[in-house]
Amino acid sequence: MNTAPRSQARSAARLGAVQALYQQQMEGTSTVRLLDEFHQHRLGKVIEDEEYADADVAFFDDVVKGVDARREEIDDLLTARLASGWTLARLDKTMLQILRAGTYELLARVDVPKAASISEYVDVAKAFFDDREAKFVNGILDAVAKETGR
Repeated sequence: MNTAPRSQARSAARLGAVQALYQQQMEGTSTVRLLDEFHQHRLGKVIEDEEYADADVAFFDDVVKGVDARREEIDDLLTARLASGWTLARLDKTMLQILRAGTYELLARVDVPKAASISEYVDVAKAFFDDREAKFVNGILDAVAKETGR
């Protein structure tokens, strides 16, 4: 049972989703196998003496499945927001997954306020990168939100 407050559980789900999407890109793992692996071995578990927070599993599943199902649409939105001469392939692979997950949430999760989604993915970026990259995430996701009418 998920005992973490909803906001913490969703934050953990977002971080887990970015990690799962990264693993999927690097290893080509099927979505079904990936979800099962994270459910069984990652979300809310203790790994190498580090406890992973309880995650909102349904939210995690929605983000991972949603990015997978809408990847082309998401990538088109992101590509249009990059500076001239930049491509998604040039982005750090973790950064790309943060942007994909954030874009999916802005597109599909209208139940989550735009500012909350963007702020959460900026926080995920800060777990991996410095402030410059976190500001990049903020700028790209804000532009996507405006494009999608959020």
